[in-house]
Amino acid sequence: MLNAESGKTWSKLSLITEHARRDPEFQFTSLAHLLNKEFLRDCHNSLNRNKAVGVDEVGWEDYNANLDENLEDLVGRLKRKAFKPLPARRVYIPKSETEQRPLGISAHENKVVERGITWILQSIYEVDFLDCSYGFRPKRSCHQALKTLSDTITRQPVNHVVEADIKGFFDNVSHEHLMDFLRIRIVDTSLLLLIEKFLKAGYIDDEQLVETEQGTPQGSVLSPLLANVFLHYVLDAWFEETVKAYASGFCDIVRYADDFVCVVQYAKDAIRIERALKNRFARYGLEIHPEKSRNISFGNFERENAARQKRRANTFDFLGFTHYCDTTRKGRFKVGRKTSRKKFRSKCKELNAWLKSVRNLVKTKEWWKILKAKLRGHYQYYGVSENYRGVLMYYKKALELTLKWMNRRSQKKKLSWARFLSYLDKYPLPKPKIVHNFYTNRMQRELF
Repeated sequence: MLNAESGKTWSKLSLITEHARRDPEFQFTSLAHLLNKEFLRDCHNSLNRNKAVGVDEVGWEDYNANLDENLEDLVGRLKRKAFKPLPARRVYIPKSETEQRPLGISAHENKVVERGITWILQSIYEVDFLDCSYGFRPKRSCHQALKTLSDTITRQPVNHVVEADIKGFFDNVSHEHLMDFLRIRIVDTSLLLLIEKFLKAGYIDDEQLVETEQGTPQGSVLSPLLANVFLHYVLDAWFEETVKAYASGFCDIVRYADDFVCVVQYAKDAIRIERALKNRFARYGLEIHPEKSRNISFGNFERENAARQKRRANTFDFLGFTHYCDTTRKGRFKVGRKTSRKKFRSKCKELNAWLKSVRNLVKTKEWWKILKAKLRGHYQYYGVSENYRGVLMYYKKALELTLKWMNRRSQKKKLSWARFLSYLDKYPLPKPKIVHNFYTNRMQRELF
C-alpha cells in the first residue's frame, strides 16, 4: 500500500503523463524532486530480491536491513548533488556460439535511483513513443511485435523486407546525442546531470576501472528506456515522418529494442530505405552491420517468383524466429515462423552444458524441478503459432540429453530408453505446447 508521500509522487507522475499527452512540445522543468524517500522506497521494493550484486556486494536484503537510514542518506546526497553512481560490475554471457555479450551489474543503490528515473521518464515518453516500438515498454512484448509483423506482411501489400542490424548498439550510443534528445522534453538540469552521471559511471572489468564515453550498458535498469528514447528520435519518428512521406507505396517498421525490420511494397523504395538507414545511423555515430543487413523480396508472391527464378524462397530472422512464406490449407498466403537454427543450436548447447554440470552436484529430484522450469520457459517464448514443431524438437532433444547425462552419473545403474520412459510416466516433464496463439477463432477457421 502506498503512503501519503509516495502517493503524491505517483499522482504527480499521472499529471505529467497527461500534460505530455496534451502538449507534445512541452518541456518539463521540475522532475528531480520526485526522487523523495517514499518514492525511492517503492523503487527499492520493486527490485528483484535475488539479483546478482554489484561492486559494493550489497544485495536487496542487506540494503533493506537499514532501509530508512539508507534512503534518508541517499535522498540527502541526491539533493546536494553529491550522489555518485558506482561503476557496474561487468560480466559476459554467451551471445552465440562464437560471441559473448557484455552485461553490467549495477550496485543496489544505483538500481534504486535508476528505477526512479526510469519511472519518471516513462511517464513522459510513453505518450511520445510510437506503436512500432515494442521493447521494454509496459503492456508490450516481443510476441506482440511478432504478431504485428506477421499481420502486416499478410494484410498489406508487402513484397520486400529490409533487415538491419545496428553494430554494437548498446556499447556505441553517443552520450552527446542522447542528452540532446532528452533535452527536447526535459530541461530540469538536476535530472539531466544525474542521468549523465550514470552514463559516465563506467564499469569494472577484470578489476580494472573502464571509463565510458559512449554506450548504455546492457543490464542497467535505466538503459532500455534511454535506448528507446535514442531510437525513437533516430529511427521511429524519422521513419514515420520522413521515410513514409517519400515512399511511393506502403512501408512500415517493427522494432523491439535495437532489433527491427522494415516491410516495403516496392523494390525501389526498399533500396532507398536500405541506403537511407545506413546514412541515418552514420549521422549519429552508429553503423549498420554490412554482413547482417540485407534487402530481400518477401511476401504474397515470393514463392511463385522463387520457383520461376529457380531459387529457394527467401526467409529472414527476427527475435529468434525464422520467418518464411507459407500457405494455409485453402492455399492463401500466410507468414510461417519457426525457431531459428542458430537459436535452436544455442539453446540445446546451453541445456547440454547445464545437465552435464548439475548431474552429480545434487539429487535428481532437485535438478528435475529446474529442468521442468527450463522447458516451461522455452515454451513460454518459442511456443507461438506455426512453431509447434520447433518446441516439439526441443522437447525431444531435452529428453535425449537428459537420458544421456543421467546415464553418466557416477555409480548409477544405466537407464534404457524404455525404463527412462517409465520414469517419465512417474515424473513427467512439461509437454510442448503453443502458449501464444496469434489467430482468433474466426481467423483460424479461415486459415486452416
